[in-house]
Formats: sequence, structure tokens, C-alpha cells
Amino acid sequence: MTKHAHQHNKHTDACCSSSQCCSGHTENSTHSHTKSGHSHTKIDKSDPECEDEHHHGHSHEHAHESCDINAPVSNVEPEKVAQQRFSWKVQGMDCPSCAQKIETAALKVTGVKQAKVLFATEKLVVDADSDLRADVIAAINSAGFELFDLSSPQSKKSTKQSLLKESSFVIVLALLMAISWGVEFIDPQAGRTAFIATTLIGLFPIVKKALQLIRNGTPFAIETLMSVAAIGALFINATEEAAMVILLFMIGEMLESYAAGRARRGVSALMALVPEEATLIKEGKKQTIPVSQLRPGDIIEIAPGSRLPTDAELISAFASFDESALTGESVPVERLQGEKVAAGCLSVDRSVQMKVVSEQGQNAIDRILQLIEEAEERRAPIERFIDRFSRYYTPAIMLFSALVIIVPPLLFSQPWETWIYRGLTLLLIGCPCALVISTPAAITSALAAATKRGALIKGGAALEQLGTVNTIALDKTGTLTEGKPQVTDVVAEAGFNEKEVLTFASSVEIGSHHPLAKAIINKAQDEGVLVVEAEDRKALAGKGIEGYLNSQHILVSAPSQLSEATSLSSQWQQEVARLEDEGKTVVIVLKESQLVGIIAMQDTLRNDAVESMKLLKEMNINAVMLTGDNPRAAAAIAKKLGMDFRAGLLPEDKVTSVMEISKMHNTMMVGDGINDAPAMKAATIGVAMGSGTDVALETADAALTHNRLTGLPEIIKLSRATRKIIRENITIALGLKAIFLVTSLLGITGLWVAVLADSGATALVTANAVRLLRVKINASNK
Repeated sequence: MTKHAHQHNKHTDACCSSSQCCSGHTENSTHSHTKSGHSHTKIDKSDPECEDEHHHGHSHEHAHESCDINAPVSNVEPEKVAQQRFSWKVQGMDCPSCAQKIETAALKVTGVKQAKVLFATEKLVVDADSDLRADVIAAINSAGFELFDLSSPQSKKSTKQSLLKESSFVIVLALLMAISWGVEFIDPQAGRTAFIATTLIGLFPIVKKALQLIRNGTPFAIETLMSVAAIGALFINATEEAAMVILLFMIGEMLESYAAGRARRGVSALMALVPEEATLIKEGKKQTIPVSQLRPGDIIEIAPGSRLPTDAELISAFASFDESALTGESVPVERLQGEKVAAGCLSVDRSVQMKVVSEQGQNAIDRILQLIEEAEERRAPIERFIDRFSRYYTPAIMLFSALVIIVPPLLFSQPWETWIYRGLTLLLIGCPCALVISTPAAITSALAAATKRGALIKGGAALEQLGTVNTIALDKTGTLTEGKPQVTDVVAEAGFNEKEVLTFASSVEIGSHHPLAKAIINKAQDEGVLVVEAEDRKALAGKGIEGYLNSQHILVSAPSQLSEATSLSSQWQQEVARLEDEGKTVVIVLKESQLVGIIAMQDTLRNDAVESMKLLKEMNINAVMLTGDNPRAAAAIAKKLGMDFRAGLLPEDKVTSVMEISKMHNTMMVGDGINDAPAMKAATIGVAMGSGTDVALETADAALTHNRLTGLPEIIKLSRATRKIIRENITIALGLKAIFLVTSLLGITGLWVAVLADSGATALVTANAVRLLRVKINASNK
């Protein structure tokens, strides 16, 4: 937040008129929908400079105006610049490893500069300079996956199939296995033939998929390794094991698909919150229309128990809404006339009329989904390392398996059949699927769990950093406090009365959106004071605000910013000190350099501020308050919260403080997401308090949309749990491989155990990651 205190709303229209509000650059975008995909043409323009024109001198922070909201992006891989972006819905993607195969196939298309699969929302995004939609669709189809235009009906439908349909092939294969064993019991020769037939039936879809992937640039997929191992087993007459390998692999794939679907369930549930139709009121008549036809200004009616199809402003006097799906807050929230309610919220007790305020595709749910997609692009360092490692690991394992098959027979006259069998076993053990999936499965589950609880974490990198935080720096106004101060004391100088003090102060404060200015205006109105706007009002940087009322100069200033000519008497200095010791912010009102009186205001602590600081302390996390307010007021707040503080900070001082703390500690900076942006960037990770606004969400690495401070210990606990599960997954993946590598070389374990070491481990690490969807991260749980 701005440490100069009270900054008025005189930013240029160019600076803050767009939803991006100086977030790096403005994009003019043109969209087109066709049967083959969604096109988005990007034209970059340089942004106008944002400049804070003036400050009020009360050294008080606020959560309203700022232009520096460039989001800090931690560990984001550089993007190649392209003129066009195309996106599709992907069908047939069962696990995160499928995403790599799709990306590889898309990148083989000449002209594609970048291809990304967003697993959580099942979307493929391709960047290119020309229209390559037909080529990309052909490439992905040939790799065994289907693409749908985002505007098509197929993309709206869930791709989830029934469990019976998903497992039908596995059930058939299991029955064929049982029949083969029965035939072998009666006639061993016929039994071997039955096992060969069962293996070939099971191999057909696997070999088909392997050939597709080889043609599209993925020669070392698990399907390829499985095909080689099973066919090799048939050649050495290990028919029973060849069939068992296929069956176990198919079971592992099915379990993996189910676990991956669970990991995506949180995002799918979010997408399902927005109804497809809305009741539009036009010229007094009601009509049901598709949500896509709604535009800002339309009046809609929401029936009791129905969800909002878009962001809307309440027209009715008041109503209660269940916002738990977005914020995690279980208690319905009462909204008053004129208040904005986010898409997906449920009207609890009455039918209400609302005015649409968001453009199509720009409501709260859309923005959250967009952030989740962007988050997937910001992968954790360990995830990127494992991805690079697997590219070299799989060919190395295949080479090692070939040496195991060739070297002992050639150099040591060992039997070929024995070492071919062991080499094939190693081939299956060496598959990196479990290792590759171990990290993204955990991160996807954690991001979905956080979103369900009203916390948006922008990617694996941010999620990983949250768990390392040991010091938190917090802004005061709007973060630790409600950001809605109220006037507590009005003390008039001899010869003046309280109403005159409020008259002069409100005349220069009127029109400001600053919380302190609003407090003064509200107090004046409550006291029945007629507020007259002063002329030639202007803010004095770092000092206060001035204007002329009836040709008399009026100045509202912080006590510390008064000149020697207008300095306070010792009596008034004592009065100011007394009020500030009580945690109040004091401003001085002067008329023609003569003291008229003082106004004291106080903000209230958030209800959960004390509890949150206690929880952080129990987690061995230090907290420090950074504020531009006066030291006495800051000390009073800090004492209640049991935390350290730094007060009277100018904008550059707050950034400097965060940088100093970050030299010794992993630091989280928490603010309102607008004016605290520079300090957030200086910290290890920035977290915005807010209600899901564009500005708040774009500023930080994470945002608490429910606006609860208890969300801070919650997301840190979630991050720590995620790091723990990633370590467990890597240990499971590598540990099982190491054990069975040795036992296979010694001939203790065979092919079917090797499949368990691969498909079993893959299913196991994915299921372990899904536990994050249910992990207890409530603030009350340590």
C-alpha cells in the first residue's frame, strides 16, 4: 500500500479505464470461432505510464488507487511470441503423461511455435503465426486423441464415462484370462494358444496407440515399451506372463484415469456452477435465453435455490447468497441493493432481480478458470527437472535393457532365453510414467483443493514457494484491518465547533475514494452537515490536501507534515499523542493557517486477525506489519496482534523493508493486491487479499478470494502437505524401480511384477496425490 497516506482518485482515465489497468501492456484482441477451433489474434501495444499524482499526508495506507499491478511471475518458462493463438477441448486424455504426448504431436506441425496442454481444464493451446488449425487437428487425431472447438456442444459436455463402460475392455480381458487358465488346466498346449490369443487381443489397442505416438514424435511411450515386452515374452514362450502383463497394464491405466479424473473434479465442479440458461426481464416480460446472450445492463431474475449465470448487481433491497462454492465460506452472506455478486453464487431465500455487470466470458468463474490455466503453465522447478530428466532416462533404460539381453549371452555364454526375459522385465521397470506423474498430479490436486477453499494459487512454482515461507510481512489497512475506518473523535479549537471542523474537512475530501476521506464524509452526513465542495482542490504530495471554501484556504494534513508556521501547541501535541496511542489516525484541519480542530479515525481489526497471527506463530512463522501509519497507531495494532511492526514507511521504504527481510528469510508479502504490488514483487511470494477482482488477482502469486486472514496458514499448510506428498511420490516411484531392478537382474521377479512396479506405482502415486483434495487444511487444524 502507498505509505504516504491518503491518495486521492485523480488518476488519468487512460491509466485505469481498462480491466488490465497498466498490467504490463494492453492487448487488443480479435476472436473468431470456427468448426475447427478457437482463434485469438493478439496485437500488443505499449501501455501508458501510470503515475500517482498526489498523496494525502496522514501517512495512512489505502486499498483503492494504484497502477503498478504487474503480476510477479515466479519461475515461468519464457514464451515464444506468435501472432495467433488457437485452443481446443481435448478428449481422450486420461492422465498428465498424455498431455506430453499431445504437446509433442502438436509441436511436430510445421509452423507451431508453442503448444501447451492445460490438464485441469482439458484444453490444448497452440501459438502460431498462421492458421494451422486443420494441420493441428489432423496431428492430434493421428496420435489417438480428439479435439473439439470450444464453442461446440461437445466441448460443453463432460467427457466422463460410466465406470462400467471404462472398465469393459478390462473385464473382457480378465474373462479371457480366466478362460485361458481353464483351458490350460485341461490341455496345456491349447492353453498356451489361448494365452497367445488373449495377449494379441489385449495388445491390439496398445500397439495401435504406440504406432500413432511413434509417428507423432513420442517413440518411448509406455505403450511402446509394453508392446515390445509383451511381444518379446511371446517369442520366448512366456505366454501366461505376456497376457498377465497386458491385463495388469490395462488395470493400471484404468486406475490412473480414475485418479486423474478425481484430480480434475474440483475444476469440473467449478465449471458446472454456471447455469446454461438465464431468465431475462425485458419490457416487463420474462423470457428464458442462453447465458451466452446476456450483456452488461440486462436485468435477470434469479429464483430461490438457483445460481447466478454471470456477475450481477443486486437490484432488490437485500438478499442472502450462498457463496461457499467460490469462497469456501459456509455461512450465507447477506447482500444489499447495489452490491455485486459473483457468478456461481446461489440465491438462498428469495427470488431476486439483478443487473448483469460482466461481459460474456469475463465473469468470476471465467477469471478463476483462466487463472488455473495460467497456473499450469507456471510449473514448479522440481516438475520441470523431472520432465527434462525423463527425456534422457527412458532411452537410457532401453539401451541398458538391450545390453542386459546381449552382453551375458555373447560374452559369458549365458542362455539367451533367460537374459531376454530379464531384459524385457527391465524394460517395463524402467518406464518413467510414475516418476513423471508424481509431481503434476500432486500440484493439480493441490490447486483444485485451494480453489475449492477460496484461495487461488498461480501455479506449481508459487505453490512450492508457499511451503518455504518463514516470515510474513502484512500491510495494515485493508489487510489486517477491515479498511473501513470510522471517525471516533472530533476535537474543535476554541472559537469553533465540531460541525465547523467537519464542514471544512469534508469540503476538500468530497469526491475522494480514500477510506479516510469516506469516513470524514460519512461522519459529516451523519451529523447533518451540508457538504460543499471546495474550489481548486489538490493534493500535496506527502503532506495532505487543500482547497478554497468561500475564498478561504483549507488544509487537511497529517500532524507530522505541518510547517513550522502552523505547528501545534504543546497542549494540542499531547492531545494528538493521546489519540495516536489509542491506535487512531489523526488529521489536522486548518483554515487560513489557523487551527480549526483535529479529527481522529480508527479502523477495526478483521475478526480473524488475532487467530491468524496465533496460528502462524504456532507454525513457527514470524509476522511483521508494514504500514505508512504513525508509529503510535501501528504500535497499538501490533500489540493486539502480538507481532512486530515498521511504521511511517514511504513507498520505497516498504519495498526496502521487504528486501531486507528477504535476505535472511523466505518472505511472503500480503496486501490488498493493488497498492502493495512493488512490495509483493520484492518478496519471495506475494499474496493478495481481495474478492476476486481483476486487479487483485493479476497482482500477486496467490489471492484469497474469501478475504479471510485464516487463509494464510491454510495455504501454507496445503503447500507443505503438497511438498510432502511430492517427496513421497518420488520415493515410491524411484524406490520401487530400484528394488525391482535388482530383483529382476537376479531373476527373483518376473514380467508381471515389473508391470506392478510400473502401472501399480503410477496408480499409487496418482492416488496418493488425490489425497490432497481431502487434506485437512482448516486453520483450526495444525
